[in-house]
Amino acid sequence: MTTPAQPAELFRHGLRLLLDKDIPAWVDLWDDDGLLTFPFAPPGWPNRLEGKGAISDYMRHYPDHIDLHDFADVTIHQTADPETIVAEMRGVGRLVASGDPFDMTYIAVVSVTNGRITRYRDYWNPLAVPQDGAADFAGRAR
Repeated sequence: MTTPAQPAELFRHGLRLLLDKDIPAWVDLWDDDGLLTFPFAPPGWPNRLEGKGAISDYMRHYPDHIDLHDFADVTIHQTADPETIVAEMRGVGRLVASGDPFDMTYIAVVSVTNGRITRYRDYWNPLAVPQDGAADFAGRAR
């Protein structure tokens, strides 16, 4: 399959890759100098990942901590900038360590240039993650 070049299609493709737990393919959607930020990151969690290598390191073990089953309620908003979208969605699954349900609402602002993600601002609520699962994931993500 050819990787989509338009932001909305590329974003939806990336969600499918995350559900398939194909983290290397998801990372391949990124520009080498991509920037992933978490504006609401709590203390001890990264709030800025610069470059494809840092993003890959952060995401490498994601499926070992959060088992995503679905992205529900995905709505993608176009912006005045044709390279930038705003996405609203819910990630649904379970925390691997505890088996507890995982249901997180996200808003993401994503910019794509030349068919690659260049900037991704991930607005999620760290207070919504049970502390046991959050501690496991935070310890790995530092």
